[in-house]
This record gives sequence, C-alpha cells and structure tokens, in this order.
Amino acid sequence: MEASKRMLAIARSSDIPEGQARVFPAEDLRIAVCRVQGRLYAVEDRCTHDDGALGAGSLDGHSIECPRHGARFDVRDGRVLRMPAAFPVRVFTVAEKDGQVLVEVEP
Repeated sequence: MEASKRMLAIARSSDIPEGQARVFPAEDLRIAVCRVQGRLYAVEDRCTHDDGALGAGSLDGHSIECPRHGARFDVRDGRVLRMPAAFPVRVFTVAEKDGQVLVEVEP
C-alpha cells in the first residue's frame, strides 16, 4: 500500500518575501520555499550535484543557483538549467491558506 501524501504547515506566508527563498524543515526533509511574482514554489534544499543547500543560493526569477558549484534549477518543475547538475531537484506541491504555507509531503 502506497503511503498517502498530506499537506503540512511549515511556515507563515509572511516568512517568505518576494524574490527570495527560505528554508524550513518538513518531516525528515529541508524544503526551500521561494516566492516569485507572488506565487510560491517549493524544492528540496539539496542540489542533485553535490548536496549543496539551494536555499542559501541566489534566486533569479524562477531560477535558483546552488552556492557550491553554480548548478541552476527551475523552481517550477525542478529541471536543470545549468550544469554541473545532471538530475532535476525534487519539487513539492505548495499552497497558502489562512496565512500559512502548506507543503505536500509523504509521511
């Protein structure tokens, strides 16, 4: 039987300013939540190239850069935009409700 996913409140909406990423724990993960053009996106805070902390990198539009070796990912779908990463980063469904940021995770 497949474990069901659930929405987990990880932050307040006000914790994530426009054009920036903030990192929050969720279950056994660290998730970088970004606000771009008023919309939230959530990716695992781990570069697929060398496990760098993506949330500590720069956000330029929908592109987040790993501070370790410069790999870039699209926060909308996780795809690689620039090497040295060769594999996409994991993305999560994210929503705002009643001033809270909710991310879909597996238990």
